[in-house]
Amino acid sequence: MQRKDHLDAFGVISLTGFSLLLAFNQVVIKVANEGIQPVYLAGLRSLGGACCILAWMWWRGLSTRISPGTGWAGVLIGVIFALEFIFLFMALDLTTVSRISVIFYTMPVWLAIGAHVLLPGERLTGIKVLGLALAVAGMAWAMLNRSGPVGEASVLGDLLALAGSIGWAAVALTVRATRLKEETPEMQLLWQLVVSTPILLIAALFFGPLLRDPSLIHWAGLGFQIVAVVSAGFLFWFWLLSIYPAASVASFSFLAPIFGVILGWALLGEHVGPEIWVALALVCAGLVLINRPASNPPKSADGPTPAPQDPRA
Repeated sequence: MQRKDHLDAFGVISLTGFSLLLAFNQVVIKVANEGIQPVYLAGLRSLGGACCILAWMWWRGLSTRISPGTGWAGVLIGVIFALEFIFLFMALDLTTVSRISVIFYTMPVWLAIGAHVLLPGERLTGIKVLGLALAVAGMAWAMLNRSGPVGEASVLGDLLALAGSIGWAAVALTVRATRLKEETPEMQLLWQLVVSTPILLIAALFFGPLLRDPSLIHWAGLGFQIVAVVSAGFLFWFWLLSIYPAASVASFSFLAPIFGVILGWALLGEHVGPEIWVALALVCAGLVLINRPASNPPKSADGPTPAPQDPRA
């Protein structure tokens, strides 16, 4: 398909569907955790995803050669990736999908702050600072408000979700600050999956029994994550990026937390009170402002758009 300078109906539908896929995957992880220990589940997902991406690269004739100067950065993002998903999968074991959706998807906040400090040419503007303030306020409101049924709003779960969000931003920053930015998206993901697999599988031994009486639905959830999210979803996302402007693609990042809250309520029966909707509104407004393209963006870059770097979770 020919590259376009704006989103058309197909692009809008595709990006909306992708955001829905990410949100639904939070529900899938929550359900799969009931049968498979969270860290072990994350390790199996990385293992299966690595196999799928390797198969895809072999089929497309893409090189898996390690470029000079990228080895240390590849190991680093793999380690951060492993920590991120330990935090996220454990968080989904402790608290609700609705709360996770509000907190975890503040990732652009931490990426924008990190890029301002570490990356030349990615300074925060007044609009982006306002967006940061709104998103942080929404996240803080969600974390400080403990209303709802007892046991649903875990403080530890919320803190783990926040740690996972910061880890997600750290992966994106590492890619953009090192020579890994010159690698193909497939190679960037492959580093994360291959390095994280042994870390997660070994770490799982310290988090209790690996299996929690799993049934077909739990294994199906694992398969869905490997095939539909980590593999096909990732490739579809980068195919969209090859067609549409990155800033336009990233602007849809606010849909994932909205869908996450709705699906947590609709599919899992989670309590979603007014406090969650207020927090969600603040976070989404902040994400829109953070991802708003500059009026005169540099021709050599699309600007600090986090989602194209790391379409995960």
